[in-house]
Amino acid sequence: MGNLLSMNLLQRVLVALVGIPFLLWLIQIGGSWFFCFFLVLALVAAFEFHRLSCHKAKPPSLWLVLFITLLFQLNFYLHVLEVWELLLAVVIILLVIELFLKEGSPLLNLGSALPGLLYVNLSFGSLLRLRLDSADETGRTMVFLMFLCVWAADISAFFGGSLLGGKFIRRKLFERLSPHKTWEGFLFGLAGSIIASLIFASYNPHLALKSAFLTGSLIGLASPAGDLIESMFKRDAGVKDSSALIPGHGGVLDRFDTIMFVSPFIYFITFRL
Repeated sequence: MGNLLSMNLLQRVLVALVGIPFLLWLIQIGGSWFFCFFLVLALVAAFEFHRLSCHKAKPPSLWLVLFITLLFQLNFYLHVLEVWELLLAVVIILLVIELFLKEGSPLLNLGSALPGLLYVNLSFGSLLRLRLDSADETGRTMVFLMFLCVWAADISAFFGGSLLGGKFIRRKLFERLSPHKTWEGFLFGLAGSIIASLIFASYNPHLALKSAFLTGSLIGLASPAGDLIESMFKRDAGVKDSSALIPGHGGVLDRFDTIMFVSPFIYFITFRL
């Protein structure tokens, strides 16, 4: 078991050494490169969610799910339709298609398809608009801050939970969905996110300390929720990982679950507060 854990940690470190600089570069340049990369992630995430859905129902065909995801992400990038207009069209199309399908329960089929389509597309759409909507440096700064805080929260929670998990607070954080998560890990993750946000703000004159603290606190508090939501779907489907795409991490849903969950919140903080 110890060797497996060591190998898993080594894979995570190697992926991080390559992936983190690449992601930072993409955030810096933005534009079509940023869009294309996260479009691919959205398509893979939709594919993974479709696989999970197939364990419980008969969702619409994979090609249709991927086509809808492509339309959503292109629309977020090009601003052709209002989001609600595209969403209305998608819901109507799915309802009509279900009339001609003969397998499974219509309620379960549609119920398994819509959450994945909405969660994946609105989450990655929020991230895309957050980086590209702002005319100044605000969007780019907030995306940098978001990724930094998520990474800091994950690392702090992992090592804090590994060293002190269960030693002070016996009750698990959310044992029904993730029996290994501890309150100590959660508190370390929260502290790591806040500290990272304040350090980032101290080196960025365009970012107010109050905004950085709010963002760091929100991400620290919300980080476990993103992971738990994905764990809920995986546990219901009876699988360990959404896929094996990223060595040591699983799939896109496994690796970007927190980013997906917090992106809409950071969008609202940036543009609505």
